[in-house]
Amino acid sequence: MELRVIENEPTELSIEIAGEDHTFMNVLKGALLETEGVAAATYDMNPEQSGGQTDPILTVKTEEGTEPLDALAAAAGNVKEKATDFRDAFEAAA
Repeated sequence: MELRVIENEPTELSIEIAGEDHTFMNVLKGALLETEGVAAATYDMNPEQSGGQTDPILTVKTEEGTEPLDALAAAAGNVKEKATDFRDAFEAAA
């Protein structure tokens, strides 16, 4: 997975995530919205409105005192934990 930081401000982060689609982006966005200190999370992958950009750009806005990169790390950890729990439950059911 290739990441490119577009904007990194004290309460806002925009990052391009190469090679991902709506499936991953919706999961990550959902995890971000569940993360304490996150005020908003969205992504854009509309090439016509983005000047030909096809890789999604994730934007995270946080409340004062919450670093956007820390919020993204927490959300990614949450996604990993949920995926592991699902895999374990699936294997136990098989």
